[in-house]
Amino acid sequence: MTMTETSQNAPLNLLATCPKGIEGLLADELAALGATPGKTTVAGVYFTASQSIAYRVCLWSRLANRIILQLVREPMIETPEQLRDVVARIAWTQHLAVGKTLAVDFHGRSDHIRHTRFGAQTVKDGVVDSLQLAGQERPSIDTKTPDLRLYAHLHRANLTIGIDLSGESLHRRGYRRDVGHAPLKENLAAALLIRAGWPERAKAGEPLIDPLCGAGTLLIEAALMAADQAPNLDRERFGFKGWAGHDEALWLEQKREAEARASIGRKRCKTQLLGFDQSPAALSAAKTNAMRAGIPALITLHGQSLAQLTRPETLIASSGLLITNPPYGERLGELPELVRLYAQLGEKAKALFPGWTLAMFTGNPDLGHRLGLRAHKQYALKNGALDAKLLLMDIGTSTANNDAQAEGQPTDQAPVATQVTPQKASRAVSENAQMFANRLVKNQKRLKKWLKQSGETCYRLYDADMPEFALAIDRYGDRVHVQEYAAPSSINPAQAQKRLFDALEVLPDALGVDPSKVYIKRRERQTGTAQYQKRDASGERFDVREGDARLWVNLRDYLDTGLFLDHRPVRRMLGEMASGKRFLNLFCYTATATVQAALGGASDSVSVDMSNTYLEWAKDNFTLNELDLRLHRVVRDDCFRWLETANAEFDLIFMDPPTFSNSKKMRDTLDVQRDHPRLVELAMARLAPGGTLVFSNNQRRFKLDDALSERYAVEEITSRTFDPDFQRRTNMHHVFLLRHRS
Repeated sequence: MTMTETSQNAPLNLLATCPKGIEGLLADELAALGATPGKTTVAGVYFTASQSIAYRVCLWSRLANRIILQLVREPMIETPEQLRDVVARIAWTQHLAVGKTLAVDFHGRSDHIRHTRFGAQTVKDGVVDSLQLAGQERPSIDTKTPDLRLYAHLHRANLTIGIDLSGESLHRRGYRRDVGHAPLKENLAAALLIRAGWPERAKAGEPLIDPLCGAGTLLIEAALMAADQAPNLDRERFGFKGWAGHDEALWLEQKREAEARASIGRKRCKTQLLGFDQSPAALSAAKTNAMRAGIPALITLHGQSLAQLTRPETLIASSGLLITNPPYGERLGELPELVRLYAQLGEKAKALFPGWTLAMFTGNPDLGHRLGLRAHKQYALKNGALDAKLLLMDIGTSTANNDAQAEGQPTDQAPVATQVTPQKASRAVSENAQMFANRLVKNQKRLKKWLKQSGETCYRLYDADMPEFALAIDRYGDRVHVQEYAAPSSINPAQAQKRLFDALEVLPDALGVDPSKVYIKRRERQTGTAQYQKRDASGERFDVREGDARLWVNLRDYLDTGLFLDHRPVRRMLGEMASGKRFLNLFCYTATATVQAALGGASDSVSVDMSNTYLEWAKDNFTLNELDLRLHRVVRDDCFRWLETANAEFDLIFMDPPTFSNSKKMRDTLDVQRDHPRLVELAMARLAPGGTLVFSNNQRRFKLDDALSERYAVEEITSRTFDPDFQRRTNMHHVFLLRHRS
């Protein structure tokens, strides 16, 4: 049945769409606004209402995206012809006035209608057929700001055609212009507040704080609720304005009522709403957004980081709502700061707001466990395409009596420790985490004398010393590079994740570093040039010292950093051997070995690799050390091919091939165990009489081909190529010196 077959006063059939997961809340809201909710579907609620109540819903709904006036619902629609025929039977002259523009939003598909653009065109053609049959001129199309926006949805052969009374999505209230990165939509923010019981709390006069408020969306939505202000009161345009059935008198009646309620509500509202953020830009945006929303006087903003957060003296309430939407850590490299942030949030909540409720919305519930608070309610929601959860937690005190509860553990689980050296952590940590922190401190102490004597600032501090914490941890000055070894399939992934978070929580305090200077990556078996591939594109690099050399490293963008720390003794040896020598570096990577050889007095050098990225990095290393690029050249080539065609001789050659490579830039794959005899023979053909080939590789079970030992003078020096920081794993690499027999 079409809308035109009903009387003007009959209830309208409508559909309210919304974000997934809040359909039940929306149904309750519709009922509270005077509508009659019906069937709930995924991301939507069907309902009936008078035209006046439909206007009220458009004005007052805090949760809906769109309000659709249903004109027809038809089953068994598959083909374009069927779709066009259904649309053409609607009396469009009663909905679209002469001279008005039109747009069609088509959703769904069938076996015969596979593209939304084609579906929208077919609907438009049906509208034109109906209007022309009635003698009305065809409408113009305006996809951006049409007078009438049609809604068409085709799913499993069920067709819905309607008019979008909202026009633009209702979550766009109009107060937020610069949304920033991955914003929290306004109607989702409202849903979080409703789930957290804010409307009832606001009526009771309880305060609300967002300690990480950003641009203030949660605060503004909370203020609109507390002040009884319709969320779309200041909206410039609604879709029903261009509908031929629009009744302006009914609309103005609803708007005047809302304006009166807002005026009274803003004056009566005494609720304290406070936002904290360390970003001046975010606070400026929050202030501007609050101005646009018409409630600037209701919100107080403070420029404080979470670490600096204090409880305002004016805040005397014994109960209230602490609500926030912290970063989620969608990328592994973001975790070090976030583990500390979440732990800090829990610490601050317990220390400053005992007796309150914490509502945290996160796309990473595992990080939520770092709070040290147990959620008594959880709600699964979507933030865009991302699965997320709203966690509701009662905040206890931070006394020792609550430690077990703070950890979210039953009291019969493993005890918690409270000390993390060298600085004391402000929250209890697990016994295993404390043992890990102790190991880091112990290792740092063990290396102290060697570090002082050598002057090294880049070194390995920890390498899976404890099986529970399968990490490799390297220090680069005041920065820390953490590599997580992939857990075997026998290890529960959730347990491995918890151990990683435990380690990241205690590591900054144990090593006395800022969490923002901890970088984490996952180390898995690599093939080809995978270890050289980009993980990020920050371009964040800094230079470090190794002996007399300065070298560029990048801890964020690649799995490896530009500096293989275990080869430090080999590079030192090359520098000592290089005086007056012609030096060749094969599989040179960022040519750190060439830098050491050049600083050691090499007369000239050639560095060969297939990667443009790392050869540019090599040239930057040369420039950093003021080396003459005319004497120290880089060559982009497959080392096999280059050796086969080269005719120069070198006095000192360093060759460090990957364990395996299937790079598309090579003619064949490279397996160092299989292919090293040929590689060594080719390199030795370029080695001058009296010269030395330093051959190394990282194949743990590598065995040098016996024929090479028979043909050349071979000396294995592996045991001499590990400094104290790598002496736990003396099979990490193998190093041989090869010379021509005299």
